[in-house]
Amino acid sequence: GKMKSNITLIGMPAAGKSSIGVVLAKRLNMSFVDVDLVIQQKYNKLLKEIINEHGVEGFRKIENDVNAGLDLEDHVIAPGGSVIYGEEAMEHLKSISTVIYLELSYYALRSRLGNLEERGVSLQEGQTLRDLYYERTPLYKKYADITINEMNKNMSRIIDEIIKKVR
Repeated sequence: GKMKSNITLIGMPAAGKSSIGVVLAKRLNMSFVDVDLVIQQKYNKLLKEIINEHGVEGFRKIENDVNAGLDLEDHVIAPGGSVIYGEEAMEHLKSISTVIYLELSYYALRSRLGNLEERGVSLQEGQTLRDLYYERTPLYKKYADITINEMNKNMSRIIDEIIKKVR
């Protein structure tokens, strides 16, 4: 089929999808889109307000629909960390882009993440960050075309690695 002109970064919150995505887009002369911002603009509300209003399940449906409807070329796409629960979203992203999993250990994640709610991390009742990590990791791996382990690497090294693998 058509050459996939987009790159999608998936991974846990704090894996650096947005910060890496912006610099990666500059290095590859592409545009950058943060899907959380697309959702916020569409609903004219903050992510946490949308989650409070629609509940975690309702938000996931919104997230799935918005990601499944992205019509982009030459973009680095950074969806929210929970995009991997949306089957349509992930099939679509895989069809239009190379999907890269930014892999972070649980301990690195825990030390990087501040307030979960402020970051729009949607934990179910009684769920811990550790539960979430081990629930999502197999899904990230399942959908990834390329996995980049971030352990002990600074941002420019991570970006260099991505560029080597997608070119």
